[in-house]
Amino acid sequence: MGGAPVNRFVLSFELIDSPLLTICAVIAGLGVIAVIAWAPRRIVPTLLIGASAGILMYIVAHILEARGLFQGPLPAHAATWATGGIVAVAIGVVGICRRPWGRRVVGVVTVLAGLFAAALGVNTSYGVTHNLAAILGVQALDPASLPAPTATAGDPATLYQNWQPPAGMPSKGSVSALTGDAKIPTGQYAARDASLYLPPAAQVANPPALPLLVFMMGQPGSPDPTNLAKALDAFAAQHNGLAPIAVVVDQLGAADRDPACVDSAKYGAVSTYINQLVPQWAEAKLNIVKDHRYWTIGGFSNGGSCAAVYGAKYPEVWGQMLDIMGNEFPGSEHVDKTVAEVFNGDANAFQATKPSVIMAAAPPGSYTGHLAIFTWGSEDTTYGPGQKANSEAAQAAGFTVVTYVVQGAGHTGEALDASLTYSLPVLAPVLGLAPPAS
Repeated sequence: MGGAPVNRFVLSFELIDSPLLTICAVIAGLGVIAVIAWAPRRIVPTLLIGASAGILMYIVAHILEARGLFQGPLPAHAATWATGGIVAVAIGVVGICRRPWGRRVVGVVTVLAGLFAAALGVNTSYGVTHNLAAILGVQALDPASLPAPTATAGDPATLYQNWQPPAGMPSKGSVSALTGDAKIPTGQYAARDASLYLPPAAQVANPPALPLLVFMMGQPGSPDPTNLAKALDAFAAQHNGLAPIAVVVDQLGAADRDPACVDSAKYGAVSTYINQLVPQWAEAKLNIVKDHRYWTIGGFSNGGSCAAVYGAKYPEVWGQMLDIMGNEFPGSEHVDKTVAEVFNGDANAFQATKPSVIMAAAPPGSYTGHLAIFTWGSEDTTYGPGQKANSEAAQAAGFTVVTYVVQGAGHTGEALDASLTYSLPVLAPVLGLAPPAS
């Protein structure tokens, strides 16, 4: 029993917003200095070995970037961290290969610290996976304890006016895993356990009915609520503890899968899970507004692509849509593979699932009163153009469209965080959490 809390601590330890990267970088740097200083007569060849390894790493990183291995441009500093880490590794190997034993020990420490610094630095540059659990695609949050469905009735449109936070309300929201008795039924789809965010206002006695936000992360990825919870906490702090109740669901099934947002024989009924089973569970188990106009489907990257598909295809389920840096259409990075695996070679069926095609085919008036937010980074040359195209298609189809470009950002957590910070206040008036924009 004692191992579970330890394992959970290791899996959930913060990798980005912690000093771990700095500690590893400092140890690697000190190790490099120690290896070099141990044999000053060999300083030139040691430095040449380190510099050669670093230059090779830098060149290889940009060759792989040019070949599209990273599905877009590398974030700022990613190649630098990888290069610096490999320099430390190379010099550490030199230390391992030369006596005395003390120098070899220092070399081992330098190699390990260099590898960790490189990996953590690249991960920090992307800014999305905050812990080992997210990297491994496993759930490390405490199991959710769902509050009784006893929401206070009222007009959801004027919640911001009528809500008064009670004494003792928590200052931050809670995050937990929807597992065990709280698990969402998955039907014919092997979803990993979803995550739940409850804002401060949802954690009091007689809570108000709150809007629902169902969110999906990118691929590779997992239902990690870290970025979203951080943004919702910041929003709630400025709105008397009010924010949407958020469920972060799994649209992948595993980090290396891409079911392309549709039900299929190969990957299971992911669309049915998210658009039928999740809403049914939420209505029964959460203190949410039952009017679907106060429900939002959202996502980042691959999840944003699914949000655009679902918001376009099921306007009766999702009142609002939030697409943060999504693909122009599901499977855009590997069209042939998606057509073959997900659609059994049917290119027409694949074409019909594109958000722009769904929106163009919708009856007039389908999206009246529906807000669609599209965001992307100004440096995101891979997904930015598709986001712009989808925003224009949504405008033509009748959505109320808002776009936001994160200046200087690529396809990274920096742009995700900035997009959430911008989008939540835009959604707020529509969801009854703030007065109408003047």
